Amino acid sequence: MSRDAMLLVDALREPASTCGLDAQGWAALLSMARAERLVGTLAARLASEAVPGRVAQTLADARTDAGYQRRAALWEADCARRALADYDGKVVLLKGTAYVAAGLTAGEGRHIGDLDILVAREDLPQVEAALLAAGWEWVKPDPYDDAYYRDHMHELPPLIHRTRDRMIDVHHTILPLTARRTPDAVGMMVDAVYLPSRLREGLGVGPRSSIAVSGPPPTPPASGRGELCALSQPDMVCHSVAHLLADGELDGGLRNLWDIHCLLSEFAGADFWTQLRERASHHQLAEPVGRAVRLAHQLYGTEIPQDWMGQHWQDRYYAARMTARDGWGRQTRKLLRLAFYIRSHWLRMPPLMLARHLWVKWRKGQASA
Repeated sequence: MSRDAMLLVDALREPASTCGLDAQGWAALLSMARAERLVGTLAARLASEAVPGRVAQTLADARTDAGYQRRAALWEADCARRALADYDGKVVLLKGTAYVAAGLTAGEGRHIGDLDILVAREDLPQVEAALLAAGWEWVKPDPYDDAYYRDHMHELPPLIHRTRDRMIDVHHTILPLTARRTPDAVGMMVDAVYLPSRLREGLGVGPRSSIAVSGPPPTPPASGRGELCALSQPDMVCHSVAHLLADGELDGGLRNLWDIHCLLSEFAGADFWTQLRERASHHQLAEPVGRAVRLAHQLYGTEIPQDWMGQHWQDRYYAARMTARDGWGRQTRKLLRLAFYIRSHWLRMPPLMLARHLWVKWRKGQASA
């Protein structure tokens, strides 16, 4: 079996590379894809490839499931839109739901779990009250967890709908308030663009690359309230990079990097790379954005400008962490994973705050045991 998930990377980058796989190779590839939540994306990439019969059925099932997730995500986004119909501010879709709603290639076959939205921080009480009135409930009723989210995190405590059993994460910025980097969430909200109202029909919006990257702030639709938005192109990339490299231990790294590869490939144009560099610097994300661009080029073959090329000595460790899977889909390279786990907490909060937080969580865990 393949010693790491480069087997999956190669299949996504060049679907024809799967033609020589034997039964063991296909088993390894599908196991890795499931573990990375990329099986729907892989199925979309291999839709026109000749594959063994049993594999073809597995991939067909994955495409069906991805289609269901897409419809469910758009429906949930519309439920949130209707719940917030009286809210005057922008409601910005994030991550997978934003990709499918905007008709982007990053949404093709993508696994979509929770609904993530971004609203202005000062409007959180109004948004929170509207969602609670519409049937969402708190997932974390514990007072310490609730206070921790409200005082230190970039989002409200997660909510789940009492009848649909679907989660929503309400963000007011894209990194924890304790993080060393402080992106300009207000600027992201200002530049966010409105999505056409046909989203409410669960159809997506299209055509591709319809999200504007420059010019004055978009004019809201005639209906005014209750319309959903997406981040501008450079801000969408910056958010995806922040989620991958500036806030976490790189779990699901191959999926998030594939998102970035798709966004860069679709948005690439005469002005995009200049705007991306400017926005990355503005959001204090120049270093992680540069690394993500290099890694997308290295692993997925993303076409990037010459002045974005290069290699940093740490890049290989990021690539090794992202591909740390064996042929059974199990995580490997324990020491490297531990190093990135420690790094993720170091990025999120100062050492003394981290020590106190871990101590409180440990004590609560002991008490519940």
